[in-house]
Amino acid sequence: MLLKKFTQFLQTVDLKTYREKYRPIKIVEMDLPKEIQTINMLYKVYWDKKKFLSFEKFYNEYLQEHKVEIDKFQKKTGMCKTCFSKGLPARIYRTWASIITQIHAGYVAGSVFGERTVSMSGELDHKGADFQVKYRGKVLNYQVKKKSLGREVRQEKPKAKKPLPGSFVDIKYEVPSSDYFENPKKKNGEYKLPYKRFMENKELKKRILEIVYHKILNVIPR
Repeated sequence: MLLKKFTQFLQTVDLKTYREKYRPIKIVEMDLPKEIQTINMLYKVYWDKKKFLSFEKFYNEYLQEHKVEIDKFQKKTGMCKTCFSKGLPARIYRTWASIITQIHAGYVAGSVFGERTVSMSGELDHKGADFQVKYRGKVLNYQVKKKSLGREVRQEKPKAKKPLPGSFVDIKYEVPSSDYFENPKKKNGEYKLPYKRFMENKELKKRILEIVYHKILNVIPR
């Protein structure tokens, strides 16, 4: 099952190491040109191809695929190659970490509706939808609002000039802080509740189903 495989992949992500490595580095913070943005490639790899790569493997594929465009942009910035090569992976990692949690929500939705009913892509993202569901003749455009420790950590996406068909619905998605991923277990060996809820996907499934009942079936769930 794809959701199970993707959840297992998330469990292998060493957030503590990445945070220590990349958090202090904020060198390449300017807007990246469309040619070297990673969002389309992220959806292509993790959603279309179902390749659940570590960040390092994804970044290496990104460098290989966009080498010419990256070198061109580095020269345009006037930044030395050493500094740029140090700052770029930190910048790309932040995008990677954000998008894979959105893709996780897409796999959860697929487990609810059926995999063929759910779509994710860079194009949908740019038009304001983290994932789109076509179900029983209706279209739902989900916007995932991640929350951490009671605080929303996701910025609103700008409205597209050509809006997507269907209804837009917000879904609040509780993502535990990195501390829970770094130390998920209590002293007695049991998983801490926020980590357990996230990995079992129960809360997210419940919220997705509530929207289905309201928007599609027009009934109030019990």
